[in-house]
Amino acid sequence: MKEIRIEKITLNIGTGEPGIKLENAGHLLKKITGKKPIECKSQKRIPTWGLRPGLAIATKVTIRKAPAVELVKKLFKAVDNKISAKKFDDKGNFSFGVPEYIEIPGIEYDPKIGIIGLEVAVTLERPGYRVKKRKIKPGKISKKHMITKEEAINFVKEKLGVEVI
Repeated sequence: MKEIRIEKITLNIGTGEPGIKLENAGHLLKKITGKKPIECKSQKRIPTWGLRPGLAIATKVTIRKAPAVELVKKLFKAVDNKISAKKFDDKGNFSFGVPEYIEIPGIEYDPKIGIIGLEVAVTLERPGYRVKKRKIKPGKISKKHMITKEEAINFVKEKLGVEVI
């Protein structure tokens, strides 16, 4: 029950505006993952930035289970298998950015898309975390069963072969 595993990976590209940039970001995420991305809409009105509620400004896709493990290994190769310890939170999750998608192995440059970077957020869990999410009688996860920052760093070093700086 103490084994740590990857629950999901969320790939996100924020463009800040709808239109061609957002469409290209969606095509890129589909090219990387093979899954259809969803659009994220703004919640607030910020007139100086030209934002209003309901305006699509980003796109994301979530990958779970075995494909998530293979994809995260591929994405770590794009950043030279290195990650800073600052990128881990207290719950054991971590995120990092890929500055240019052409650094990902197996993905070639597409002149239609151009050069775009993306953000990768990885959520870790242990068996038994479903108790927190279930619909009938949800419960709490005890402190000793939670994933700490140090355990997440050890998981990334051992299972994924990544150097933590």
